[in-house]
Amino acid sequence: MIRAVVFDVGECLVDETREYGTWADWLGVPRHTFAAMFGAVIAQGRDYRETFQEFRPGFDLTEEREKRAAAGQPEWFGEDDLYPDVRPTLAALRAAGLWVGIAGNQTVRAGGLLRGLDLPSDMIATSDDWGVSKPDVKFFESVIEATPAEPGEILYVGDRLDNDIRPAVQAGLLTALIRRGPWGTIQQRDPDADAITTMRIDSLAELPEKIAKFNAEGR
Repeated sequence: MIRAVVFDVGECLVDETREYGTWADWLGVPRHTFAAMFGAVIAQGRDYRETFQEFRPGFDLTEEREKRAAAGQPEWFGEDDLYPDVRPTLAALRAAGLWVGIAGNQTVRAGGLLRGLDLPSDMIATSDDWGVSKPDVKFFESVIEATPAEPGEILYVGDRLDNDIRPAVQAGLLTALIRRGPWGTIQQRDPDADAITTMRIDSLAELPEKIAKFNAEGR
């Protein structure tokens, strides 16, 4: 049975369209050009951070985050950047008796922003908090340690096969792949999208019913 659900952040809970647009602005690149290169890098199976290198060789993302903050333009997201299905779904899952966690590759600052949104959840953790980031399996071992359920009772929900689904499966978790955002769209036809996932969804709103059905079939 699924007893706990843990969510990735970017493009699972948070729509990153505006934020990546501000990176394009910071680089002095037209937003549509940045978005096109971003998609091309992902489609080639490369690390998304290489997108920045295409426009500014030697670009250091950590350093540039600090420069943006110093310039009064820090990375930021708020209520309007949440996908509309986030709050109702998290609330429905908790009402159904499931433990709900949020854990993704995010900075300490992003973790603070998430906590400030007061989402219906039992845990919010970031890669910076744990000192390990996806796709390292140790990240998912940290998820397991923080969750009051056995690995096979935890459903990890993410939009990426490479960062979320494959390493989560390796750690023994159940998985839900959501089809939205750049990765969720580009990777949707990868054979693993069907072969190794517990379930596939187009909206978080599908989760309560799908989890209830999965648990009923497991009894």
